[in-house]
Amino acid sequence: MKNVVTVDPQSPDPQAIKRAAKILRDGGLVAFPTETVYGLGAHALDPQAVRKIFAAKERPEWDPLIVHVCDMNMVIPLMKRVSPQFELIVSRFWPGPLTVVVEKAPLVPDEVTARRPTVALRMPWHPVAAALLNATALPIAAPSANRFGRPSPTRAEHVVEDLGDRVDLILDAGSTPMGVESTVLDLTQFPPVILRPGAVSREELEAILGEVPLATTVANESVPGGWDGPGMTVKHYAPRATVEVCASDEELRVRADDLRSQGKQVGFLTVTDDIVRLAHTLFSQFRSLDAQGVDVILCVLPEPQGLGLAVRDRLLRAAGKGGRNE
Repeated sequence: MKNVVTVDPQSPDPQAIKRAAKILRDGGLVAFPTETVYGLGAHALDPQAVRKIFAAKERPEWDPLIVHVCDMNMVIPLMKRVSPQFELIVSRFWPGPLTVVVEKAPLVPDEVTARRPTVALRMPWHPVAAALLNATALPIAAPSANRFGRPSPTRAEHVVEDLGDRVDLILDAGSTPMGVESTVLDLTQFPPVILRPGAVSREELEAILGEVPLATTVANESVPGGWDGPGMTVKHYAPRATVEVCASDEELRVRADDLRSQGKQVGFLTVTDDIVRLAHTLFSQFRSLDAQGVDVILCVLPEPQGLGLAVRDRLLRAAGKGGRNE
């Protein structure tokens, strides 16, 4: 497609970045890689540009966005106050796959935060994302670059599949390094609460903060203010095929035989002991199995430790069983 530009993931072409930055400053949409998944970016302080994200993704307006930044000078004007706890946590995990929820400053448009008094902030380390933020010199609102509720995109072709020419420019830097989204940590609660498990583990956070509970329930998502943050709807990250989760290999085999006896085409997630590999390939496996035309995707849930907690969360939400991490 004409709106796809290939860039080196480690040393992106300055002209391509300059072009993308101009599109963002002019109110357009740019899809770009982060270390987690591809994001669909717009100028975070331009309400009209932000509304284009919701239209392109067919995303409900009550679903708040994450704002990406490149340095603390860009962060501070977006926050009502800078707490010692915020300084502690970002000094350890930024730049990186951790999103923090804080009280917002008046500068942040309601379109970004779904009219909540809080804003979700992240500083990515991916060289393309960092170069784009520096060149744009503005905060970029960027949820995952996919249709709402679909598996997140970990390659540019996934963005093309879901959004096509709804995006002004797609920066193609190949597969994203991690494959699952950022951890979302709410610093407005005490103690801080993990709203979405992600690439920064609960154990890593607890080593710094002490006990960090999980948000284990999802409130009524059909009303504004009825839930907590990005990726927290009961069913999310879902392929077209039905996803079913099993507690063991034996349960999976029995269920597969039952489904086949009903004439169903069954697909399986390739699950190994390498949880990092599974996280990296999870969404691309969903899309590949969809392309094969399977009716049901079966998988065994990983243990809820380390990165396994994030993968487990994505599998449960893909199966429509969100909010059951414990």
